[in-house]
Amino acid sequence: MARGQNRRKVDRDPAAEQAKLRRAFAFVLPSIVATATVALLAGSVWRYGVNGDLLRIRELRFDGLSRVSAAELRELSPVREGDHLLLSDLDALAASLRGHPWIASVEVRRTFPPALEIRVTERRAAALVNFDGLYLVDEAGHVFKRATPGDGLDLPLITGVGREDFVGRQAEVEPLLAGALALAGRWAERGLDRRAALSEIHVDPDWGVSLFAGDEGMEVRLGTGEIPAKLERLERVLAALAVKGEKAEAIHLDNRRRPDWVTVRLSGRRGPAGGRPAVAKLDGRGPRGP
Repeated sequence: MARGQNRRKVDRDPAAEQAKLRRAFAFVLPSIVATATVALLAGSVWRYGVNGDLLRIRELRFDGLSRVSAAELRELSPVREGDHLLLSDLDALAASLRGHPWIASVEVRRTFPPALEIRVTERRAAALVNFDGLYLVDEAGHVFKRATPGDGLDLPLITGVGREDFVGRQAEVEPLLAGALALAGRWAERGLDRRAALSEIHVDPDWGVSLFAGDEGMEVRLGTGEIPAKLERLERVLAALAVKGEKAEAIHLDNRRRPDWVTVRLSGRRGPAGGRPAVAKLDGRGPRGP
């Protein structure tokens, strides 16, 4: 009786084995080629696109500048020429430029060949305010910069608001400043600045607004409310005075009991007693004597 195991000898065909290997290699070859190609391309992109000069910023171009120089803004910018176009933080760039007192808003966009186009909107100084020193106020009523001789100081001065008021009640004070500037805008729109340029706008939360205009500092008390109607009456008064060759020292349009009345103190005229200037009162029908 045989004591060993029965084994069946399997004959292997070398040709069949080689054919099987060739089929497996043909199956994986495209994947190997694709992977190698992607790796080669990625290396090229990294070498030329990231580390190379292909996408390096060549220029920072500024538009909208008049008060501020491009050199000043380049100094403020965290993004420089030579930085990567796609990796630069444009939000940080815009925020840094808005830190300049004259800059109101900034828009940045990437362009090709690699550059940054930076559109700047500057503030426009509309008035001055005295906070233990003169400061510039923009058209929205924001105090944005201490005034210097180079800023051009031929602007109306807003008074009635102090530094302590602004620091302690900024949310209340800024609307007062904006209202004063809106009034200055209406004054110019109606052509009153051609008769008498504004030199001072005095604001008072309780008593309203008073203006000082012209070379002789004519006082115009407008008070509160109905400002457009009061400016229209003021125009009629100034026109009537011009016809007579008279000038006003003060014009009051703030009579709360008789809002349609205008009181005029004439310049250079003296009343019969006490040496006080003559006063004329006007209503909707016209002047009513000195």
